[in-house]
Amino acid sequence: MDARAILSRLRRGEHLTPAEIAWFADGLASGAVGDAQAGAFAMAMCLTPRTEEERVALTIAMRDSGDVLSWDLPGPVLDKHSTGGVGDCVSLLLAPAMAALGTFVPMVSGRGLGHTGGTLDKLEAIPGLTTEIDEDRFREITAEAGCAIVAASEHTAPADRRLYAVRDVTSTVESIDLICASILSKKLAAGLDTLVLDVKVGSGAFMKTMEDALDLAEALVDTANGAGCPTSALITDMNQPCVPAVGNALEVMEVMEALTCGDTGGILCDLTGDLGGEMLRLAGMADTRAEGSEMVLQAVASGAAAERFGRMVRAMGGPGDFVDRWRDRLGSARVIQAVPAPEAGYLSAIDGEALGNAVVRLGGGRMRSGDRIDPSVGLSDIALLGDPVDAGAPLAIIHADSDDAAEHAAEVLSRAFTVSSEVPDLPPAVYRSVG
Repeated sequence: MDARAILSRLRRGEHLTPAEIAWFADGLASGAVGDAQAGAFAMAMCLTPRTEEERVALTIAMRDSGDVLSWDLPGPVLDKHSTGGVGDCVSLLLAPAMAALGTFVPMVSGRGLGHTGGTLDKLEAIPGLTTEIDEDRFREITAEAGCAIVAASEHTAPADRRLYAVRDVTSTVESIDLICASILSKKLAAGLDTLVLDVKVGSGAFMKTMEDALDLAEALVDTANGAGCPTSALITDMNQPCVPAVGNALEVMEVMEALTCGDTGGILCDLTGDLGGEMLRLAGMADTRAEGSEMVLQAVASGAAAERFGRMVRAMGGPGDFVDRWRDRLGSARVIQAVPAPEAGYLSAIDGEALGNAVVRLGGGRMRSGDRIDPSVGLSDIALLGDPVDAGAPLAIIHADSDDAAEHAAEVLSRAFTVSSEVPDLPPAVYRSVG
């Protein structure tokens, strides 16, 4: 076997054997497969869908290209993963809420991909905090705080580490097969008892239509179950941000508001409750998702989730007083500028992908692999679908590092919002469940 022969088979549209897939994954991990070959593999996988058997084989091969954890903890080991959205900071609220309920959440997360933000980039907006944690410390933090949100180590699914970076810069993010293998190889390497997937659909998601989202959800659930991890998925709305902010520090602020104010209203808490409720149902800790949701939101409202979040932040190098002093600890941008509404009416549509790309260009994401991120830039005070607006009223507030960057963002964002004379139908937080 060699990379050229395998790529030749992919080019001809042929299916690969598990042995060929395992060879290529090992080559990604060892360096025997070059960057150009990795890019060609990603493009071929993107252009020709694979079978379920191939998806399971790729997921297992990428998982087994590195270390696979096992746990001995006094509670179930659970996790949730989102397929990516705009203003999606649910993990930062959900993980500590689940920890407060006696579960353990060793969350191996990713950085920004395409127009979507990355959980790790958001968490690292907290001064001093690092998500680059070795395995021993990962275990200690998970046991002590009940949750830890970390980057995949060099020993965790190294084949995915190579392919993940290539996908971001070769426009091959949207492949269902690569999404499945990337998400699940890291998740299954964490040694989970169960997994719940948040499959986003809408203008700010990779999957724009319900048909595509359903295909992805079914592929993820079937692949994870085929690889031995009990899994279900919720298809959730991404036609507007989960919080009225897009950008790393700005999204952390929204999470801290939810953790510390005791108010469990809004899209963020609705999604957190639904996803956490499904996690508890799948783990046998609640009879229904609704029952589990009440338990999760109570953990947020009582302050128990905030206490767990503070433990995790402190253990990962962040300020010990972050929960009490978060407003003083997060950075702010130098330039603030509004995006005015072109006319009076009701906000009827948001181009979520345009919002995400605008934040990337402000410096809140990566245009190229290795780019540094400015955690303070982004958008805040974003109007929600159905909101009444006056002509000239702000639809969002731009946080930028320079006047030029703010002006460019304002020009792009002026086309990202649609105002109409009629109140639009509002989408539900959750459309349906799979598995």
